Amino acid sequence: MKAVILNKPGDFSIKEIETPEIKEDEVLIEIKASGICTNDVRDFHGDCNYTYPRIGGHEYGGIIAKMGDAVNKNRFHLGQKVVQYIIDDCKECYYCKHGDANICEEHPKSKIFQNDQGLSGYGGFAEYVVAKAEDLFVYPDSTSFEKMAFTEPVACVVNSIERTTIKYGDDVLVIGGGTMGLLHVVLAKLKGARVILSEPMEERREKALALGCDAVINPLEKDAVEAVKELTEGRGAVVVFNTTAIPAIAAQAVEMTAPTGTVVMFSSIHPNDPVPVNMGAVHSYQKTITGAVSPTVSSFHQAVELISKGIIDPTVFTEKMLDYQQFGEAIALASRPDTYKVILTFAQ
Repeated sequence: MKAVILNKPGDFSIKEIETPEIKEDEVLIEIKASGICTNDVRDFHGDCNYTYPRIGGHEYGGIIAKMGDAVNKNRFHLGQKVVQYIIDDCKECYYCKHGDANICEEHPKSKIFQNDQGLSGYGGFAEYVVAKAEDLFVYPDSTSFEKMAFTEPVACVVNSIERTTIKYGDDVLVIGGGTMGLLHVVLAKLKGARVILSEPMEERREKALALGCDAVINPLEKDAVEAVKELTEGRGAVVVFNTTAIPAIAAQAVEMTAPTGTVVMFSSIHPNDPVPVNMGAVHSYQKTITGAVSPTVSSFHQAVELISKGIIDPTVFTEKMLDYQQFGEAIALASRPDTYKVILTFAQ
């Protein structure tokens, strides 16, 4: 099979490698579309502590090309459209048993991140990938591969939304209008919130309004904290989602949060510098600071339902679809701060 292999930061090649073999409880997925995540961009530029060579890509969808003997033939069949829950959860540790497979103790130790004996990575930038049947989610034939490639990003945002208790009419602030920020806008509106977006790029503010966002703020023109309070009768937002990686904005997000409100740090912080927070205000006004990372099994399922039933159409965030042979162009486009989702395609 052909695969896009990152030999070292900034250096990739498209190589013919051996198609992986499957075990009796596994399937071979023929990948049709694979999105480029911000983490793939950071990986490409050497900002992650991974081993090389590696095959990136974890936002993929495809069809079942081969099935192990123990796979349930009543549930799965060749040619079926599927996506894979990408967390390599052990199903045994405290967090897996607690319903938090996204922070499985064993996942960070897997060959996805560190493999001194060969390739690391999720493997989604290749023609085929192996998956356990128990990790598969099925899409109807009518769902496009482009939409399927958004499953994991949507699932991450579902998990983020569910870290809160948004009520009808609540003021919700989203900081950052990239793909993940605008997905927060869309899903928060489904929860019945009044949604505000803080974003410096005019095109993204306009896109947010077109998607149903109730108000937008340009933080380069006006103090964002004061602007949020003006829109919320001086309180701040009941829920704040920070989708940016900038330490100073993380601190600002807490200031934008209303008393008894919740701020969700959706993005990891780069650089991961200490963030000064007014803990006295957190204490006195009962503010909650939490994080949201990766999808849970439940949020992955909900993402499939949202997309397959047409409740949301994530393809409004497709910047461009490019053949995997054009990976150089694709990663350059995805690396720009003003683009949305770039998707690699394989033979469709």
